[in-house]
Amino acid sequence: MVLKRLIGLVFAGALVFSAWGAEIVVRVRPPISIHETRGPRPSRDHVWISGYHRYDNNAYAWTPGRWEQPPRAHAHWVAHRWVHRRDGYVFVEGHWQ
Repeated sequence: MVLKRLIGLVFAGALVFSAWGAEIVVRVRPPISIHETRGPRPSRDHVWISGYHRYDNNAYAWTPGRWEQPPRAHAHWVAHRWVHRRDGYVFVEGHWQ
């Protein structure tokens, strides 16, 4: 009985992670990025995270940029981006590296 539950939990976890990691291909080209005016930098440690277009249901929507502090020393921001693939465009999340 315990083994069946454990197998069930492992299987459910695999389904969740495979759905989370699935790429969504958008066939419509993303719009050109919007030029944003940055507010004052809160501190010399803050880094500007540029805004980007996300795809919501049937249209692109703009997510504005923001100032953010790196999570650790010497971290740098890799920007959000749309990557062109054979069958459309795939969104790659920005992240700290």
